[in-house]
Amino acid sequence: MSTDDAIDPMERPLEERKPEARPSGWHQVNVGHLVMGVAFVGLVTVWALVTSDTVQLDNARWILPLPWLVAGALGLVATVLRGSRHPHSVKMLG
Repeated sequence: MSTDDAIDPMERPLEERKPEARPSGWHQVNVGHLVMGVAFVGLVTVWALVTSDTVQLDNARWILPLPWLVAGALGLVATVLRGSRHPHSVKMLG
């Protein structure tokens, strides 16, 4: 064992410290951020379609709720998928 190993890692300069092992890869999705991000992008898309006169505002009743429906459906899917992969999820008996 060298004298270099005997030194407490916290006493070494930051540049000389060994990087700690951090898990990499996929992380859990924050469903709230996902839903609000999709809703925002959808509302901006609807605004762009109405502003560019691609969709008339009189006929836009069908397009205005679409961002909320898509964001809600995506949130439900993310919640279901996250729940099935969550290590602490409770399995249904049956």
